[in-house]
Amino acid sequence: MTSYQPSEAFKEEAEIQEKKYLSLIEQFSSNKLQTWAKLAKEELYWHKDFSKTFEKKDYPFFSWFEDGQTNISYNCLDIHLKDKADKTAVIFEGEPGDKISLTYQELHTQVCKTANYFKSIGLKKGDVVCIYMPLCPEAIISMQACMRIGLIHNVVFAGFSAQALRERIEDSQAKLIITANGLNRKGKVIDLLKLVREASEDLTCVEKILVHKRIAIETQLSNKEVFWQEAIPEQANDCQPVWLDAEDPSFILYTSGSTGKPKGIRHSTAGYILWTKLTSKWVFDLKDSDVYWCTADIGWITGHSYVAYGPLANGATIFIYEGAPNYPDENRFWNLIEDYGITIFYTAPTAIRAFMQWQPKGISYKLESLRLLGTVGEPINPAAWTWFYEHVGKSRCPIVDTWWQTETGGIMITTLPGIHDMKPGTAGLALPGIEAKVNEEGLLYIANPHPGLARTIHNDDKRFLDTYWSRIDGAYTAGDAASKDQDSYITIAGRIDDVINVSGHRLGTAEIESALVAHDSVSEAAVVAIPHDLKGEGIIAFTVTSADCCAEDLSEQIVKEIGALARPEKIIICRGLPKTRSGKIMRRLLKDIAKGKKPDGDISTLEDITILDELYSSCIALN
Repeated sequence: MTSYQPSEAFKEEAEIQEKKYLSLIEQFSSNKLQTWAKLAKEELYWHKDFSKTFEKKDYPFFSWFEDGQTNISYNCLDIHLKDKADKTAVIFEGEPGDKISLTYQELHTQVCKTANYFKSIGLKKGDVVCIYMPLCPEAIISMQACMRIGLIHNVVFAGFSAQALRERIEDSQAKLIITANGLNRKGKVIDLLKLVREASEDLTCVEKILVHKRIAIETQLSNKEVFWQEAIPEQANDCQPVWLDAEDPSFILYTSGSTGKPKGIRHSTAGYILWTKLTSKWVFDLKDSDVYWCTADIGWITGHSYVAYGPLANGATIFIYEGAPNYPDENRFWNLIEDYGITIFYTAPTAIRAFMQWQPKGISYKLESLRLLGTVGEPINPAAWTWFYEHVGKSRCPIVDTWWQTETGGIMITTLPGIHDMKPGTAGLALPGIEAKVNEEGLLYIANPHPGLARTIHNDDKRFLDTYWSRIDGAYTAGDAASKDQDSYITIAGRIDDVINVSGHRLGTAEIESALVAHDSVSEAAVVAIPHDLKGEGIIAFTVTSADCCAEDLSEQIVKEIGALARPEKIIICRGLPKTRSGKIMRRLLKDIAKGKKPDGDISTLEDITILDELYSSCIALN
């Protein structure tokens, strides 16, 4: 496998260099708990110091720094006011081109005002606030304000339907909903308030709806609703933080399960912010001069850990953008990088493959400010990795390919940019303090809990145990298949459900998809399994092509890259794949189609519903 090395110049200036890295590894090896305690005391402000580092509860529950007290908002904002009050904390550009910039002092003031409003309407520690907003400064302010006074936020991606939103409001029993009167998406306005009204109708738990006037349109409010622009400015500029126990819940974030209702993943206070702060600094090599852009929405864990919290805990300048990457044209991201001097760019493989499709000959922008790239959300195929490295990073920026989950709170596996070689398609090594292992069946698991790991599923401890702790005694199982190479680099094959067993051989869908996308004419691919009388499971591939090609060519491409064992039963060439509005492929729909049945179940988050009938007809025609 081809590997790439960070430059000597990058290594010399890196936050984590080999000596420090080896020291961390040695410290964790010698005394794990003592090392976690040392890092917690060095990195966080403690209102009350802790005396107990770790305690195991009834299996599989545990606590970190349990008798200590701290506050996430204080650790993100107040600690910087002495020497970084005038430093830019947040830079925002909306899709129409409107701009906002907030210093740490200004962000602190807005967070305090918002927290004071929460108190004025009677919210108290432990109450839940649902946030359903565009990616704008007010969204981050709302999250930080919740943390400041011990409210538990439940952020719901603004692309979710009213029904999906209602489920999350009802399960969390949110008392306040924070939303906007609209958001901009590809030149159109999406009426969020209408969706919130539909979602919260007859829900007795909802006492108030705070509405940010994001769009300059006439908006009539009900008695339960109040405009952000009227409620927040009148509040006092200062709000003392509520000092929270280390194990107090910080937020609930709902993530899909393979079956059943979404799981409300619940995180702690101290352990969560410790791990997001450490990983932001280690993995992204944060410098005081950086302008950091993570393209994730706050509705996902990446937007929590690496937009709203981790970088701010390190005193970084973050950039956020409201709109689509291809509006008004397909160069919007490159324009933003050049306009704002972005130095760190963290995005998803889905976006990278879209860039490849839009600009197959590469991009003309110099992007000279960039010094580090990152990928998140799914395994990245080598072809996309290489395109990203060559065309965006200009073959000089290290790429950190990060593996982690909503449940882990922060990055678990990657390469550290000042030390490790990069192998396209391979995530890398477990970070210091993380014991990531792969068993004989190819199942990835974490041998011991770390401070950032989720504590439970909201209102469902049994589901938490059954989902994550029942496969391997005493270990957290991620639900992903993986392998390790001779250098202990971990390659993620995909979800266990996405591993296909063909004639007793396990093949990762990500590996087959990577082989397809390596073909010059293929921009995207998705692979699913169907029952097979002889082989146990057969392979069905769906491909989006940018040029004329035939299924036989693509089949031979797979055989060339992987072997005859991976040859698909069918290859369906299509104009697009069924995706959510956040860009994730809805594989359960493809599985239904591959089995010859029309998809059923919830399709409320599907971006283009017309694609389903086309795919179904194409698949049936091949039978």
